[in-house]
Amino acid sequence: QVQLVESGGGLVQPGGSLRLSCAVSGSVFTINAMGWYRQAPGKQRELVARIPSGGTPDYAAAVKGRFTISRDNGKSTVYLQMNSLKPEDTAVYSCNADVTSYSAGGGRRSSNYWGQGTQVTVSS
Repeated sequence: QVQLVESGGGLVQPGGSLRLSCAVSGSVFTINAMGWYRQAPGKQRELVARIPSGGTPDYAAAVKGRFTISRDNGKSTVYLQMNSLKPEDTAVYSCNADVTSYSAGGGRRSSNYWGQGTQVTVSS
């Protein structure tokens, strides 16, 4: 019943900026770690950035210093601020979250969920 929806993708010129958002919805849940991944045509999916419920975020070497991941627990949303974009950043960006959901009778389940992905294209 948990759903992740990304937004903010689009076409941007090299050197430009873009901000991605990922909202988590469901019945009763708590969000643990959240992250952003990307996959370019003909390439494997790779980790871009990841942020735990506590501690410091991790970044891929290719985006470190240019991208910033953050989260708003009140809105159940994770963001990815992308600056100084390059053509090689072009890919489908997907949101991932480790979520603990609760059911009647005190049951609980921790699962990994994915959003549908949003296209980011960097071109002049």
